[in-house]
Amino acid sequence: MVENGTGLEQLKSPIAWSWTYFWTVWFFVMLFLVYILRVPLRYSDNLTEVSMFLNTLTPKFYVALTGTSSLISGLILIFEWWYFRKYGTSFIEQVSVSHLRPLLGGVDNSSPTNSNSSNGDADSNRQSVSECKVWRNPLNLFRGAEYNRYTWVTGREPLTYYDMNLSAQDHQTFFTCDSDHLRPADAIMQKAWRERNPQARISAAHEALELEDCATASILLAEEEATTIMEAEKLFKQALKAGEGCYRRSQQLQYHGAQYEAQHRRDTNVVVYIKRRLAMCSRKLGRTREAVKMLRDLMKEFPLLSMFNIHENLLESLLELQNYADVQAVLAKYDDISLPKSATICYTAALLKARAVSDKFSPEAASRRGLSTAEMNAVEAIHRAVEFNPHVPKYLLEMKSLILPPEHILKRGDSEAIAYAFFHLQHWKRVEGALNLLHCTWEGTFRMIPYPLEKGHLFYPYPICTETADRELLPTVFHEVSVYPKKELPFFILFTAGLCSFTAMLALLTHQFPELMGVFAKAFLSTLFAPLNFIMEKVESILPSSLWHQLTRI
Repeated sequence: MVENGTGLEQLKSPIAWSWTYFWTVWFFVMLFLVYILRVPLRYSDNLTEVSMFLNTLTPKFYVALTGTSSLISGLILIFEWWYFRKYGTSFIEQVSVSHLRPLLGGVDNSSPTNSNSSNGDADSNRQSVSECKVWRNPLNLFRGAEYNRYTWVTGREPLTYYDMNLSAQDHQTFFTCDSDHLRPADAIMQKAWRERNPQARISAAHEALELEDCATASILLAEEEATTIMEAEKLFKQALKAGEGCYRRSQQLQYHGAQYEAQHRRDTNVVVYIKRRLAMCSRKLGRTREAVKMLRDLMKEFPLLSMFNIHENLLESLLELQNYADVQAVLAKYDDISLPKSATICYTAALLKARAVSDKFSPEAASRRGLSTAEMNAVEAIHRAVEFNPHVPKYLLEMKSLILPPEHILKRGDSEAIAYAFFHLQHWKRVEGALNLLHCTWEGTFRMIPYPLEKGHLFYPYPICTETADRELLPTVFHEVSVYPKKELPFFILFTAGLCSFTAMLALLTHQFPELMGVFAKAFLSTLFAPLNFIMEKVESILPSSLWHQLTRI
């Protein structure tokens, strides 16, 4: 992936040119002052005294000098590395940009400058908060039938504690209410959802089912105890029967008070969750048309529950049926500026645009004749998708290995990219030439957004919180989290490390071979000052002596 660095790239920014210009001017000014003041300051006599002083120094002095400089540079290196690991930037670069650059009159061209900056900043802040929010994965797998089977085979845990803790909070929000103590089975399940031990939760669900036909107890067993999709489907059907009965009763009493309203809201969440999981069971068991019908009916029955993102399940099922016309109709409804975007929406729209031209697309032919209108639309759609989530192409192009998707995702993050590619890679492979078009064009996105953290092109700036959240959601033990933009070691850390190593080596060599290092030091100093002496001689030969006499008197 072509990624923008935050270390070496900054040296190419205007502040680097400002520093270069400043130090160059300073060097020539000091050189000029040293030359014109050589007579008043008796430069030649002082130089003779300095050379005599250096000749009297012992090798121990050079060892102490190089050792001290090595120690100081080592301490600076340790501090810079700690600061970089904690804050993601170099302390010296940050001080230069924040405090020294305004004194030099530098202007940051990487920050967005528009006429309505105040409104833009407010909208950007609101968008950043929403994009850094962790969302429930619409296509999350079943723990017992899929996640646990992976653990049994590989011995690895596909879910992190943070991810499972978020799921526990979701279950308590969706499946519990304040009136649960009125029904013994619901009271048991209220405690079961808070249990950390899976076996304790399963035992509590069985205990609740012994008291009455409890929908949430069947949900828990279908999610965590069932070892196959068919077993899970059977338990979900059992849960649906009990859940619909509770839903009808609470629907009649929902306006009798806040307690009944909360109970109806809980029963609504239970019914929606069960029907959605039943549709996912049908999709996994190959009954895709049945799954599409169930999802369409669910969206018609509960049109206001857009937070569940049921349309993403519908899009995946329609792509499996290769019903691209219905996919386009769903996108036209949900790919709206007022709704939160997702990788599923952006990349599915790009897939449909690429499908129209990918079978005949050739990079060589396109470079000769240029892109047609349809090809340009497809490329723009790919650039739009890559800007929204730049991690997806590596998984679609199989440049990076996939893992099981987590139960929660962070939009525009690596977790969302894994969840999308896990289910949609097969749909991209099915469209002839789509992956080839993606491979040829996706890297061009990064040329349009050289500073993605400060300014975007079609979307708001890329949020800086994705890396931290993804490291909590994804199992970093066997998965390397994708980072965008890629962080490189700042220049000053590399420079300090090299300086520390070089001075330490000089100290060691001076201690072991003092006479030889003295010869090398004198040769190095004479070579270093040779160009300066040559320039001074040329200047004296060109300029008249009277002019230099007047300048030295000044």
